[in-house]
Amino acid sequence: MIVAALDAQTLVDATGLGAVYALMAVGIGLVFGVLRLINFAYGQLVMVGAYTLAFTATWPVAGSIAACFVVVVALSMVMERAVFRPLRGESQAVMLVTTFALAFVLQAAALLVDIRDDTIGEIATSIASFNQPVTLGSLEIRKITIASVAVAAVALALLAVLLTRTTIGLHMRAAATDFGTARLLGVNANRVIGLAVFLSGILAAAVAVILTVQNPFVGPDFALRETIVVLVGVVVGGIDRLWTATLGGFAIGFATGVINGVLPTEKSVYLPSAVFALVILVLLLRPGGLFAWGRQTAVDRM
Repeated sequence: MIVAALDAQTLVDATGLGAVYALMAVGIGLVFGVLRLINFAYGQLVMVGAYTLAFTATWPVAGSIAACFVVVVALSMVMERAVFRPLRGESQAVMLVTTFALAFVLQAAALLVDIRDDTIGEIATSIASFNQPVTLGSLEIRKITIASVAVAAVALALLAVLLTRTTIGLHMRAAATDFGTARLLGVNANRVIGLAVFLSGILAAAVAVILTVQNPFVGPDFALRETIVVLVGVVVGGIDRLWTATLGGFAIGFATGVINGVLPTEKSVYLPSAVFALVILVLLLRPGGLFAWGRQTAVDRM
């Protein structure tokens, strides 16, 4: 019965969801690679981007999307400069708690801005048309699904070139392996971390656009569920390497899409339980990560 339910439509939708989660996993993994920090405020960056799209809904579409990227990237850099950099020498526990605090502060700020008209939630109407389906035979593929897969593929390809073909990419990989030794060898810590945070912000803005197209109603908890699921996926894939973390993000997104397609509509309430039960099973069998095969080499950590 399950195999029969896995039709082409389900697989296409699951692939689109996996691509979005992979983009989020890359953004989280980049910061973890150089700072050894799981940024729980990453979802709030996406939320801020979604609010920007909602508040600029009367602008031309290109201008609204550009504003989203500018705001999210600027906020990412401010967070790094004002919060992460002063605490860089502190313990990971302190940094982790700080990201939680940032997440709640940004949520509270969004709520205060949002209730100015005594209602919670804004609608980003200008980009909703990108959620229209394109019919290919018996398949209905939404434009945003095609865009999600394309953006994820291009982003990963460019990132691979950056990390393997450029000097700053080599510095990022060295920093991910041993930051202390890398600094002794002349790696500029601020430059490497700044680039990682900058790229992470760009990816967060791209995810904000994609998720807002799929769900134009924006609230203070926007992207919160997706962030939690992706964080779990990053751990499942293998958090110590960027590529395994990315595969983990894609895998949990794809699995979520497949399970959602298999479950009857009236049983969709069991989707989170099914996904996390699968996660527990994977971690019991492979606690080091589903894709973490063999021993890490010095350059494999990114």
